[in-house]
Amino acid sequence: MSENQRSCIIVGAGISGLLAAKSLKKEGWTVTILDKSRGVGGRMATRRVERGTFDHGAQFFTVRGERFAGHVEDWLGAGVAAEWTRGFADSEGRPNEDGYPRYRGTEGMTSIPKHISCGLDVRTGERAVRVDDNDDGWEVECESGLRVTGNALVLAAPVPQALDLASSGSYRLPDGARRNLEAVSYDPCLALMVLLDGSTGVPEPGGMQIKGEPLDWIGDNRRKGISEAPAVTVHAGPHWSRSHFEDDKPEITETMISLAGDHLGVDFAPAIVDTSLARWRYSWVTNPHPEPCLVASDDPPLLFCGDAFGQPKVEGAALSGLAAADHLLGRNN
Repeated sequence: MSENQRSCIIVGAGISGLLAAKSLKKEGWTVTILDKSRGVGGRMATRRVERGTFDHGAQFFTVRGERFAGHVEDWLGAGVAAEWTRGFADSEGRPNEDGYPRYRGTEGMTSIPKHISCGLDVRTGERAVRVDDNDDGWEVECESGLRVTGNALVLAAPVPQALDLASSGSYRLPDGARRNLEAVSYDPCLALMVLLDGSTGVPEPGGMQIKGEPLDWIGDNRRKGISEAPAVTVHAGPHWSRSHFEDDKPEITETMISLAGDHLGVDFAPAIVDTSLARWRYSWVTNPHPEPCLVASDDPPLLFCGDAFGQPKVEGAALSGLAAADHLLGRNN
């Protein structure tokens, strides 16, 4: 692109969209990021309930490749990330250290996306509802009436949402790209946050990796180092979450509290101060796209990225956003 054409709209302010934006801005691009949520981070989400602080989406992240390791070193140096542990308790509460570092945000997982977003033009609370292509590139219309234009468009939202948005206006997505995107699938996750007045019963280091059904994870956010008060995050397994995703909140809450208490050998009920439920519809990627991003069009540029492309989890999402930026910058990384 010529100097006066380097503008990009990114829909989705998770780590994938934010890193894509950061890379483009560093090279002189004008970038606008839109996200329907009140804050940045996507599933790197942290919520406060009274004196409790909860990571209720992604619980930690690991490092496997050199490129992501470089970014993590920067976050560690900036004080927004820290090593949490090198192994969690298993489903029976037994220590299971393997020597492999797991990292967290210093004040919750959202510390990292907040850090990345500094200096970026991020419009939160803006739900994108229509995409149109034109002679100059793209126009994205938001529910609020906001309209944003750019030469390039990067959709970094969960694939079903991104696919709906790409098809919402005048643009016709190529059949091959549509087939690839429709092949991506997810499992949901029900995440319960429980604020307590008393011990949680979660063993050191504050996380129990069950990796099963009906529960997948139980975490103690105070032992993790992010909460002032005893604050437990409980993730249901993918199959249980799918079966009960539309159930009433009180029913889900009561059942998940009982299941967690059974695992920990404690009765939570007398110590519960408050609860909150999050329904992650697109949590675990069950069938990813094999490439780190999907280029649907080069004229005008339209790319899809996120944790459903290439590698899984936080590292995969980060690398996917960087790959989208690389493509727009003409890099072959």
